[in-house]
Amino acid sequence: MDEVNFLKFIVENIVSNKEAVNIVKTDDELGTLLTLSVDKADMWSIIGKWWNNINSIRSLLRLYWVKANKRINLKVLD
Repeated sequence: MDEVNFLKFIVENIVSNKEAVNIVKTDDELGTLLTLSVDKADMWSIIGKWWNNINSIRSLLRLYWVKANKRINLKVLD
């Protein structure tokens, strides 16, 4: 499973509008940037109270990058 499908699996199980989940992958010399956009109504489901959900998602991506031996960053578009 690549990092896009890994992130998509996590996010689709949190949001209510699964069709609005869009992930764009960009590779450069610094690593991989994953840009996530979701429906406006699901934004607080992704961010969470006091940023807990998005920080947890980023922690899971860090675990993935250690195993894959690459650097992955996540950007959430509003």
